[in-house]
Amino acid sequence: MFTFALTHAYLIPLFPALAFLIIAPFTRREKNLSATIAIVMMALAFAFSVFVALATVNYQITMGDPYVMKTVWAHIGAVELAMGVLIDPLTALMLVIVTLVSLLVYIYSVSYMEHDEGMGRFFAFISLFSAAMLGLVVSVNFLQLYVFWEGVGLCSYLLIGFYYDKVSAREAAKKAFITTRIGDFGMLVGILLVQVAFGTMDFIELRLMMPEYVLVAGTGYLTVIGLLLFMGPIGKSGQFPLHVWLLDAMEGPTPTSALIHAATMVAAGVFLVARAFFIFSECPLVMDFIAGLGAFTALFAAVIAVTQRRFKAVLAYSTISQLGYMMLAVGIGAFSASMFHLMTHAFFKAMLFLCAGAVMHALHDETDITKMGGLWKKMPLTFVTMLIGVLAISGIPPFSGFFSKDEILAAAMHASTPLYLMATFTSFLTAFYMARLLIVAFLGESRSEHEAHEVDAFMRWPMIMLALLTIVSGLWGYFGGFSLWIYADAPHHEAIDWTVAGTSTVLALLAFAAAYQIYGRHRLRAAMQQRSFGFLYRVVYNKFYVDELYGYFRERFVYGTAVILKWVDEKIFDGIMNGLGAYGLAMSEVLTENVNGQAQRYVVVFYTGVVILLCYALYWAVQVLMYLGGGLLR
Repeated sequence: MFTFALTHAYLIPLFPALAFLIIAPFTRREKNLSATIAIVMMALAFAFSVFVALATVNYQITMGDPYVMKTVWAHIGAVELAMGVLIDPLTALMLVIVTLVSLLVYIYSVSYMEHDEGMGRFFAFISLFSAAMLGLVVSVNFLQLYVFWEGVGLCSYLLIGFYYDKVSAREAAKKAFITTRIGDFGMLVGILLVQVAFGTMDFIELRLMMPEYVLVAGTGYLTVIGLLLFMGPIGKSGQFPLHVWLLDAMEGPTPTSALIHAATMVAAGVFLVARAFFIFSECPLVMDFIAGLGAFTALFAAVIAVTQRRFKAVLAYSTISQLGYMMLAVGIGAFSASMFHLMTHAFFKAMLFLCAGAVMHALHDETDITKMGGLWKKMPLTFVTMLIGVLAISGIPPFSGFFSKDEILAAAMHASTPLYLMATFTSFLTAFYMARLLIVAFLGESRSEHEAHEVDAFMRWPMIMLALLTIVSGLWGYFGGFSLWIYADAPHHEAIDWTVAGTSTVLALLAFAAAYQIYGRHRLRAAMQQRSFGFLYRVVYNKFYVDELYGYFRERFVYGTAVILKWVDEKIFDGIMNGLGAYGLAMSEVLTENVNGQAQRYVVVFYTGVVILLCYALYWAVQVLMYLGGGLLR
């Protein structure tokens, strides 16, 4: 079975792609049938992914010795166009994460979307979304990866703008698409430079060529390539300053948010950095930039999350912050720690978003946490799963975040004191804003106009499964030899650094206590926060006005440039074309006056032309005779 799974791994992205091809044209009006097709196909993809992961262990497939199956379908000069499947522990891990989280989100969506007229269309789009991500994961070269990378971007546009009758959804979809295109353009240039420098885009060939290239050519050109390639993950993974689209992605259905923020789109950026780690690791400047930007983004987003009032807004900035942690880990060379945190984060963040969806579903789409409260009594299961997620992301043992995040903190402490301090303070803020979210939304007295109720089985069981994964994934990842399996050559820690772990745990508990004192006893309400912190609170609540800054830039520069280009287009280019048209019209009017039906005028014009032609011919005949005569005289 292991051999069959490996040799047929290409079926994994094809299963959800087939679901899309069936649902979109044929069954999209049949809600339950569309959901069934999507779930069955994703279940098959998950089963294959599990066998592929087991095969990497059974056949001792490693990052340095992967299983590759590809086919070359065209040559354009020296450029080889190939597609295929690359299986190594990184691929196997991502396949399991994407298919498992997608499957649980699909099941959850059956109940969440049951009253939506576009349910069939939703399952078509979300199947295509998963297929694009899976195709990206198994890519054998940069070209294939980029094709599916853009497919993920397209699907995010379709899902964020799913409620296309809402102006806010349409604008959010455009914002996400355009913002990520900025990073994707730089990434595309980087890929083209890879082809120019190495003559190939194949990951395995590039890995083998890299040491000799660095030895001969140095890292100058490679640094440029690395920085350009990293522009793609900056956009896709919501790193500063291209993070602005991730909050607006909330306009899509909540199950979409769970996929985007947990297992698909934002994970694609981290995956690319991991897949091309053999390039980045040769460029110290690029690695420092990745680590610094990741640490800054993590802290920046955590500060903003402290002030947000919308349920999913807190989780959105939490995602940006946690992705910053992963980038920090990759930047300091802690490859295994980054992938470990990607796995644990996928489980608890998907669960947190499903909890958010359950709350919104129960409260008729209410998102303001200050209008909730008392939900722990009416939604006990949702409260327990939410509590598990909060403890995990805050790094409380024995939940998964404790093991994965503290491994990053330990690596940061050995790499750079400033980065470690930034990451540790971010950890404190993470525990604080997540405790604030839990306390304000679930504890105290109800402040909602609607009567909340617990969710049904379709929504309940995915939340329970993700809660179990949140508990056990950290234990398995740490004690089950995750680091050795994912990348034996990468730095990893065999034992817990109790200094780091103890410090972060104490800080998390202090953050819980502070959040309870401030919000649990209502000593500092939102209005008091604004009065107490004034300008600082407004700046942070408005997300440091980054969106407004982009809006100002768009109004002043982009629109100003558009006005100038419009003038050039209308006055110069259109002027030339319109002038040619006017000249032709004037000439036609002159000719029209002469073509008036008077035969005697036609005869005069004809013979005048004949005379002119005869004179012209006679002139050249004389010239020829004179030339010949002169030659004879000589």
